[in-house]
Amino acid sequence: MTKLSVNINKLATLRNARGGNVPDILKAANDIQGFGAHGITVHPRPDERHIRYQDARDLRPIVYTEFNIEGNPQHNFIDLVLETKPEQVTLVPDAIGAITSNAGWDTIKHQDYLVDVIAEFKRHGIRTSIFVDPVEEMVEGAKATGTDRIELYTESFAHQYALGNRKGIDPYVKAAEKAVELDLGINAGHDLSLDNIQFFKQNVPGLLEVSIGHALIAEAIYLGLENVVNMYLNKLK
Repeated sequence: MTKLSVNINKLATLRNARGGNVPDILKAANDIQGFGAHGITVHPRPDERHIRYQDARDLRPIVYTEFNIEGNPQHNFIDLVLETKPEQVTLVPDAIGAITSNAGWDTIKHQDYLVDVIAEFKRHGIRTSIFVDPVEEMVEGAKATGTDRIELYTESFAHQYALGNRKGIDPYVKAAEKAVELDLGINAGHDLSLDNIQFFKQNVPGLLEVSIGHALIAEAIYLGLENVVNMYLNKLK
């Protein structure tokens, strides 16, 4: 079964909009795990507009499934990861001020940098994943960095799927096949939803884990959080 890691950034956005601690993201993370999700993902950004660095520290003892911290490996992010020691760190090339992640790494251009960062994390026993576009050359470049996994950036697939273009899955299939050939683990995330997740799962070989936040939280408003988590789990079987 493909594992589901729930990104709780949007719950932190809601909390921060009013101040205080409602919703309580520690309770939410605990509940989400209790509902059956396989992990919790957070993506702290430099301006801390949703998940704060202290949230990641506070979540560490709460997360008993898999803790995945995403972000651009700048110095303070690297320090946070080494302090909290999540099961997985996902490296994302976020631009300062970006609303959301909007591109994968150029694993060829930034290869030397990624090699150094990944080696540091692996020395501390932390599994690494690199956010990449569905391009075979970028997958090959990722392999050369020493990473354990890649995370396929799925915005393009989701956009094409919503337009009715099922061929939008093709680059992801090819990228995944290349990753399997190179013995890289495969994660995926960004704009995956109840509408498109099953099709993606059925067509992309070797899919180990998906990280879903915005769509899941939005769907939970209508359908209920426990129900939505289990709906994803059923579609991922």
